[in-house]
Amino acid sequence: MSSTPAPSAAGKGLGLYAILAIVAIVLDQWIKYAVESGLPFQEKIDLLPFLALFRTYNTGIAFSMLSSFGDTGLIVISLVVSAFIVYLALRSTPRQIFARLGFALILGGAMGNVIDRAIYGHVVDYILFHTPHWSFAVFNLADVFISVGAFLVVVEEFIGWRYEVRSRDD
Repeated sequence: MSSTPAPSAAGKGLGLYAILAIVAIVLDQWIKYAVESGLPFQEKIDLLPFLALFRTYNTGIAFSMLSSFGDTGLIVISLVVSAFIVYLALRSTPRQIFARLGFALILGGAMGNVIDRAIYGHVVDYILFHTPHWSFAVFNLADVFISVGAFLVVVEEFIGWRYEVRSRDD
C-alpha cells in the first residue's frame, strides 16, 4: 500500500522544474515574436519536403476546438488546468523525474499560449508538417512542450505501474 506524500514534503526540489517552465515560456514567446514580426501571414515557406513555416492564428485549443468559448473562457480553462498541473507537481516525489519534467513542460506550454490569448486574442501557430496531398494542423512550440510533457507524464505512470507490479510479484 502506498501513501501519497503531503504536498509540502513531496513538492521539495521543484525549483529546477520551475526554471524549466519559465525557460519554455520565454523561448515560446521569443519565437512567436520573431514569427509575428518576420513571417508573412498564411504563406507557406518550405524548409524540408515535409516541413514548412506557416503563420496562422488559432482562436480555439488544439485543432481550433472550443473556439466558441472566446478568449476569456479559454484563458480561464487554461488557468484552471495549469493550477491542476501545479497541484499534481506539488504532490509528485523527487523520484518522479519524468513526471516533474512533463509537468514543467505542460505548464510552460500552457502559459505560453495563455500569454498569446491575453495579448493577441488568439494563439500564434507556425509549424506545418505536410506532404503534397496532406497536411497536419499548424501548431507552435508551446504545443510541442504540452505534447512532450504529457508523454513524459504517461511514461512516469507506466514506470510507476511496472514498479508496483514487480513489487507485488516479489
